[in-house]
Amino acid sequence: METHPLTTLQEGVKIALDSIRANVVRSGLTILGVAIGVGVVVMISALITGIRTSVMDGFESAGPDNFGVMRFDFSAVRLSIESGREPWWNRPVIEPEEAERIARLPAVQDALYNFTFSTTMAVEGHRVNGVQSTGYSSGWPAYQPGTFASGRDFTPQEVAQSRPLVVVSLPLAEELFGALDPVGRKMRVTAGSRAVSEAFTVIGVFEPDENIFSAAIEHWAVFPYKAARKRLKASIFQANIWIVPKPSLTDEAIDQVIGSMRSQRGLRPRDENNFAIMRSDQLVEIFNTFIGVFFMIMLALSSVGLLVGGIGVIGIMMISVTERTREIGIRKAVGATRQEIMWQFLVESAVLTLLGGMAGLALGAALAEGVAAYTPIPATIPVWAIFTAMAMAIVTGILFGIAPAYRASRLDPITALRYE
Repeated sequence: METHPLTTLQEGVKIALDSIRANVVRSGLTILGVAIGVGVVVMISALITGIRTSVMDGFESAGPDNFGVMRFDFSAVRLSIESGREPWWNRPVIEPEEAERIARLPAVQDALYNFTFSTTMAVEGHRVNGVQSTGYSSGWPAYQPGTFASGRDFTPQEVAQSRPLVVVSLPLAEELFGALDPVGRKMRVTAGSRAVSEAFTVIGVFEPDENIFSAAIEHWAVFPYKAARKRLKASIFQANIWIVPKPSLTDEAIDQVIGSMRSQRGLRPRDENNFAIMRSDQLVEIFNTFIGVFFMIMLALSSVGLLVGGIGVIGIMMISVTERTREIGIRKAVGATRQEIMWQFLVESAVLTLLGGMAGLALGAALAEGVAAYTPIPATIPVWAIFTAMAMAIVTGILFGIAPAYRASRLDPITALRYE
């Protein structure tokens, strides 16, 4: 009489648990290999989910409909020389006058001109090198997640007058001024290849919202862009314009900006744009592509742990088949079919790897909680990662358990009964 599959499943689970208890060390090593592989998959999923959440929050706070005018489109990087196109580095730099004209367009709410450079800051002999600095139009804090711990932003009039003012990050203020309130105090700023140095007055201390970027770059400063150009000789080689369209007028704003840029640069109808428009959704798409590639690479690397666990499954199941040869012979003698024997051992190997998967899930969850507690990354395990990890563990057990199960099902009952 053929045994019901559920009965065979129950028996297989019971036998697997008995086998694990009887061989704790051997089974534990196999479970450990699977647990490491699954734990890494779960941990990577939690990290990627947390990083993506932080980045998406940043885009949302900066304005999902905003877009930029840049010197080249880095979402479609190509070798311009080989394609016969003008190299992007030969394109005209983005000038502040272009930003001023764009700001007056009907569909544009704001146009923020900006560029980055590096500075050295000093206060009474205390020096901080490599400060990431930005020359900006006024109004930039409206599109940066964070608040002023003290002080304020510079005004449009102060930008136009090239006033020597600076807004610094909270960690930089603490590094340079300690417990003193830096607002109203002066610092010596040095920048450029010619080491141009001048005194600037701190007018604000900005504290960004906690995210992965704020943790990576603690020392930064924002200058009025005209002061940065005039007083520090900062380069505008990679300057761009961050544009805020009026509500529901994003497409119109893009068309108007393109028309304005082409007109200012004297481009004829057949001439290609010698600038690029970069939308927020394009940046999101680039980021998602990068994250996807990164996840696939890390998934492939973490599969090594599952491979080790799978090899362990083959070994332990082969030993189990050898040790239970006489048992297999008895079962066949009383009517068990090859399919039932094979099913039993597949269930046993799947249970072994499932236990490893559960242990790996617990390990990954613990690591994710640690990352979320001690870093700015809000690492959380997505639901799909739980099911994927468990499925990977079970599939590993089944795939690597096929050979031992097939060997068990092919044993001759008479030979098996004679086995000692």
